Amino acid sequence: MTITPSIKREYLAKLAGQGKREDDRGFDEFRPITIETNVISKAEGSARVKIGNTQVVAGIKMSVGEPYSDSPESGVMVTAAELIPLASPDFEAGPPREKAIELSRVVDRGIRESEVIELDKLCIEPKEKVWVVFIDIHIIDYDGNLFDAASLAALAALMTTTVPANNFEVGDDYPLPIKEPPVSCTSVKFNGNVVIDPSLDEEETAEARLTVATDQNGDIRAMQKGLNGSFTVDEIKKVINTSIDNGKKIREQLYKSVGK
Repeated sequence: MTITPSIKREYLAKLAGQGKREDDRGFDEFRPITIETNVISKAEGSARVKIGNTQVVAGIKMSVGEPYSDSPESGVMVTAAELIPLASPDFEAGPPREKAIELSRVVDRGIRESEVIELDKLCIEPKEKVWVVFIDIHIIDYDGNLFDAASLAALAALMTTTVPANNFEVGDDYPLPIKEPPVSCTSVKFNGNVVIDPSLDEEETAEARLTVATDQNGDIRAMQKGLNGSFTVDEIKKVINTSIDNGKKIREQLYKSVGK
């Protein structure tokens, strides 16, 4: 893993102590976000998201399979992430490594716990046939905050997905049934300062990370703590409030990007 030089850490800490960030953002401010949908013609749904220089592509594929034994009348969701070497010198080819596994789990949890996909509507034949939704996440360029970029790409892709019923001869195609999506916002703490949407340098300097997914009502739908450091109660409250505020803005942009 690339280690941020101590001189860079000292520089970031000095800036933060003055209430500044390297790219002149406020502590509670995201980098510019762009969302583009329908970028993969052979996918049932797809999207490309850029947060600053971080770029992620998500694709949705669907097939008919068997349900889980404990949910015989519900569809199945599978999430996977790939960190290709082109995106960062830290990424290596081969089987999914710890960072990729953690990324896919965080994205999966935010979508699953919020019941974004109405899996109960994806049953074809109880106990026999259901739709399986595969969410594939590909990191194209890594400059910090993969969690939010990957989550946003997955949501945009899901919101533009068409169930390919005709291809499987089980009826006519129809839009994937989904509910209101949660929006993920990640903050990190370094040298006593908490900032949202960390750049790569800030991420590598951080001692603690907190990802908060909130819905349209501002309610928390998922949280994920990372790294070995800790947050105070007041810091956690501030992170939640900042996530809610940014979540509202990002949600508006998400809906515009998918034409809703």
